[in-house]
Amino acid sequence: MQNVTELVNQQLDALLYEETDLVSNMANASALLNQSLDQINWVGFYRYIPENDELILGPFQGKVACMHIKNGVGVCGTALTQKHSLRVADVHQFAGHIACDGDSKSEIVIPIFKDGQPLGVLDIDSPVLERFSAKDEALLNDFVNIFIKHID
Repeated sequence: MQNVTELVNQQLDALLYEETDLVSNMANASALLNQSLDQINWVGFYRYIPENDELILGPFQGKVACMHIKNGVGVCGTALTQKHSLRVADVHQFAGHIACDGDSKSEIVIPIFKDGQPLGVLDIDSPVLERFSAKDEALLNDFVNIFIKHID
């Protein structure tokens, strides 16, 4: 099983060089993860919309997805509210899980904050139980930190 590697993080830094547009960077970051990771069935971003206190679907790779997620709801909304990553070994055991894709069995969500303000979340789903390791979580947190430095 291929996990997140430091090489992927280096590739992200190079890929986003001199680009600061949020949506463009989300699109390329999700494509990079999609081509770099195995045993995933969805990878992408939800953008935080403060006026509605919700996450709205952003650039992603995978099947069609839920478009609106209230802050604090599901794995994505909970990670944003709690301001820390959530690694869920079995999404069917997560209270309030939003089943956008019935094939998803595990999930990892990394909240994205810049200067203390929420921008959204990075969300990755897998059709495999317990797909994401603690090392994946640490490297994806690094991935998001690299991503943030390329956003205005």
